[in-house]
Amino acid sequence: MTKQAAELRPVLFVVTSHAVKGATGISTGYNLAEVTHPLEKLQAAGIRVAFASPQGGDAPLDGLEDMQDPVIARYWADTNFRRDIAHTLRLDDVDPSRYSAIFFAGGHGTMWDFPDSAAAQKAIRDIDAAGGIVSAVCHGPAALVNARRADGSLLVAGKRVAAFTDDEEEEVQSTHVVPFLLASTLAERGALHQNAANWADNVVVDGRLITGQNPQSAARLGEVLRDALLA
Repeated sequence: MTKQAAELRPVLFVVTSHAVKGATGISTGYNLAEVTHPLEKLQAAGIRVAFASPQGGDAPLDGLEDMQDPVIARYWADTNFRRDIAHTLRLDDVDPSRYSAIFFAGGHGTMWDFPDSAAAQKAIRDIDAAGGIVSAVCHGPAALVNARRADGSLLVAGKRVAAFTDDEEEEVQSTHVVPFLLASTLAERGALHQNAANWADNVVVDGRLITGQNPQSAARLGEVLRDALLA
């Protein structure tokens, strides 16, 4: 690690604003583990983080997860974190030039509002064009399916990526709930999707694109992102 964290611009964490799984009426939102585990790695290194969502304001949570997880429990009890996640920036109001990297957390809600978010696509394009890092985990890569570089090419075309797999979607019985299958759609966009076993820790780095497969990959993605920023 050669850079100092204080030299870095913050990382923009993006979470979903979408609170319902399609026509099911079942609540959804962002995955807490996929926010807190990368967040812990970055903050422990002194890297600043800001939170945004497509609509801004209070981000919907995809269920409170196991409070036996010490990282989740610590952040959920942290008044600063709870304030920040309840007052996310509206993506349309974000200036991408202020950030060194962008990270898209998962949760099923992302499948409905990330892919066609013009603000998300602009942030990805601008941060990528400035030499920053684009990262995402689990369903977070839904933000990448329509993302393009400044030259108009698809961001994921020819790139190795990880994302929530079709088999994992089948295991959680959501194949016919989500509007599309994420891994298959990324492959259709030209991505070289790197499947691992269901729930395996799988983080893939291809240049300045860092992606992870599932919640089990979130902590290591945070470590990889941290190390890339400080390199």
